[in-house]
Amino acid sequence: MYSVTRLIDVSESDRDRVRGDLQRLAQGCGAVRHLVAPTLASSRNGGDLLLHLRFDDAAEWGAVAAEFDAALADPAITRVNGVGYQGVPVGIADRTLGGVYRTLLLRVAPDTGAEVLSEFEADLQRLPGYVSTISAWQLSRPEHTVGATPWTHVFEQEFSDADGIMGPYLMHPIHWAVVDQWFDPECPNSIVRERVCHSFCLDPGHVLR
Repeated sequence: MYSVTRLIDVSESDRDRVRGDLQRLAQGCGAVRHLVAPTLASSRNGGDLLLHLRFDDAAEWGAVAAEFDAALADPAITRVNGVGYQGVPVGIADRTLGGVYRTLLLRVAPDTGAEVLSEFEADLQRLPGYVSTISAWQLSRPEHTVGATPWTHVFEQEFSDADGIMGPYLMHPIHWAVVDQWFDPECPNSIVRERVCHSFCLDPGHVLR
């Protein structure tokens, strides 16, 4: 599958209008799954609106990309961060479907060696198995990025609810004892550079399924 994510900063007075415009585009674009929703509190550098689309392949996105680019050029929109990438979500069979979609855009240092990069990715891939509030996830390397940062990874999860992110996920030992070493600039193993985009929203349609 080919996925597209856009994190959109937009002036408050125009937020509902822009959301409606994007929702209409998403509903008619041929995506297998689509989501246009306001981001929830505690998102960080995550935009005011989150747009997520999943297509069978990149060609389907290519056929409609110009329409979305035009919509995102709206003067009310002040910043867009985003990625386009291949991949298939991983569902965790024994867990209840969640209602919150979360995405993390990040950039690792360009001089990171292949062995270290593989270890970093393996730690991220192990994490969902330990966090009971995650029911689906996907880790990908973008083929296309939008914004000032050349993102190298996008890490997505489906959570039970927003509390499942702020508590069981961020406070789980595997997060602060294993994964945080890659992100904390004071840790010698840190490879993540610049600000990350941590964004989440309500997702009744389960876009990761």
